[in-house]
Amino acid sequence: MDPPRIITQASENENGSPLTSSQMGRVGEVKRVTKETNVFIKVNLDGNGVAENATGIPFLDHMLDQLASHGLFDVHVKATGDYHIDDHHTNEDVALALGTALLQALGDRKGINRFGDFSAPLDEALIHVALDLSGRPHLSFDLQIPTERVGTYDTQLVEHFFQSLVNTSGMTLHIRQLAGKNSHHIIEATFKAFARALRQATECDSRRHGSVPSSKGVLSRT
Repeated sequence: MDPPRIITQASENENGSPLTSSQMGRVGEVKRVTKETNVFIKVNLDGNGVAENATGIPFLDHMLDQLASHGLFDVHVKATGDYHIDDHHTNEDVALALGTALLQALGDRKGINRFGDFSAPLDEALIHVALDLSGRPHLSFDLQIPTERVGTYDTQLVEHFFQSLVNTSGMTLHIRQLAGKNSHHIIEATFKAFARALRQATECDSRRHGSVPSSKGVLSRT
């Protein structure tokens, strides 16, 4: 078992006073520091697709850029880790922090669509993603990635990335490969489909008039 992680969230202004809900907007900001990694993430759900990502893992940076570009989120990630061992801990902790940032940005989830569904093609690859911002973490993952690596990136880390993100964000996430032979195309199409599905789910439904999209009247991580 990995040791417990340490997570801190930004909740104060520079002068130390608490942030108001209007000041925070739909922004999540997380700093996660352990003996293995040091991760800072800031996500704006109502952004313009600005990506500033430096995880020390080039292919992961490329995938986070897809999340920003196709989700129209502003995604800022800075991370350092124990790369001399491998990329596992950094990949995991970036995903855990990203999930926490999404959880923070969503707040009480009033007025959102909640559900997202998108299929993204990339040449021969076709990936379907469906998700529910339910507060209940679950991952169903079905990709057949033919190679062990894309560049220096271990392709086993793709599933671990999404499992870690699901665990802290509290979303239900289903990922299905409908077609694909090229590992890069399969993974990139997955991140693009996830970005578009997440964009659908986080966007506001004007017909809800700010109500929570649940017959229970509440959506929460706990």
